[in-house]
Amino acid sequence: MNIIVQKYGGTSVGSPERIKAVASRIKTNVEKGHSVVVVVSAMGKTTDSLVELVNSITKNPDKREMDMLLSTGEQVSISLLAMALHEIKIDAISYTGSQIKVLTDGNFANAKIVSISTDKIMSSLQQKKVVIVAGFQGIDEEENITTLGRGGSDTSAVALAAVLQSRDCEIYTDVDGVYTADPRIVSEPKKLKEISYDEMLELARLGAKVLHSRSIEFAKKYNVRLHVRSSFNYEEGTIVMPREEMMEKFVISGVTSKKDQAKITIRNIPDRPGIAAEVFHELAENKILVDMIVQSTGHDGKASISFTVLNTDLDKALKVCEDIKTKLKATAVDNKKDIAIVSAVGVGMISSYGVASRMFRILSEHNINIEMISTSEIGISCVIDNLYAELAVKVIHKEFLEE
Repeated sequence: MNIIVQKYGGTSVGSPERIKAVASRIKTNVEKGHSVVVVVSAMGKTTDSLVELVNSITKNPDKREMDMLLSTGEQVSISLLAMALHEIKIDAISYTGSQIKVLTDGNFANAKIVSISTDKIMSSLQQKKVVIVAGFQGIDEEENITTLGRGGSDTSAVALAAVLQSRDCEIYTDVDGVYTADPRIVSEPKKLKEISYDEMLELARLGAKVLHSRSIEFAKKYNVRLHVRSSFNYEEGTIVMPREEMMEKFVISGVTSKKDQAKITIRNIPDRPGIAAEVFHELAENKILVDMIVQSTGHDGKASISFTVLNTDLDKALKVCEDIKTKLKATAVDNKKDIAIVSAVGVGMISSYGVASRMFRILSEHNINIEMISTSEIGISCVIDNLYAELAVKVIHKEFLEE
């Protein structure tokens, strides 16, 4: 059985006209003899509207009840898409996550998939039906409805492709692929034909919003190729695949930025083994996500540690760091909210010389000061003033990708 797994995001099913267009696209695949499994998000801004509804009732909703409510958005989408397919003479059936037994770990609002039963899906496919599954949701062992958190529908689709042993998973969205930079910042970015899992993971972590990192991690683990395409046209998109299968390996595949970060520096802490572990253990215990970390050694057995956190976690992180300062007898805790992390990512960096020096030089030529630097075999990230984030993306993109 040649199974195609497709996922359609909220903008792709945001109106009755869009749902009909999706149904027509699915019909094309059915007529080619494919068995089709479709994962659908909630229509347009449905989830946002449900959250606003909750906020009008309570500022501290119970997580179980929140998942119960938010899961209804996808239920609307799957039933309407099934009806649209029926209207054009294509047999289809819709299922919620609980109906096909998407079993999760029970962590409300951010559940992890434990297993998926394929029995009901395979039975329906054998009956020549298009199977439409509600993304973003599952059930725990006590049959409570759970949601998978941000990017949950992408994760649902990739997980289904994995258990159904489909080599590819098509992700349909409102963009027609992965670009070398955000088109809202760079006027003519290049669309990539292919990109590695590692590059896409790095870009997602560093601010690109085409795919969520959890779905990419799932795809890499189970060797599922992701084909990112637009549901608004029939153009080829970008394939996210293993590095070794890539034909083209550019020095830089993408330049990205994220502005939701703040920088914290703890000054003059004891420079001895275990101190960094203690600092970041305390932050982890308080569920504070840390991104970039730089430690510098000073004088007299003292050191300073700088790191970035989400702006939304800054106040909580500062309280933790003040406690750490007192405990370790540090001299100060400084912070800066208006920062951005600008990054260049590419598997070609592994075999190329001078990438870092070129990047630092071009920032210097535009009087952009670098406050922190982090490197890996496929990426270089710089913390700069938020004011210069878009300029930095433009000049780095021009240096490496507009030659």
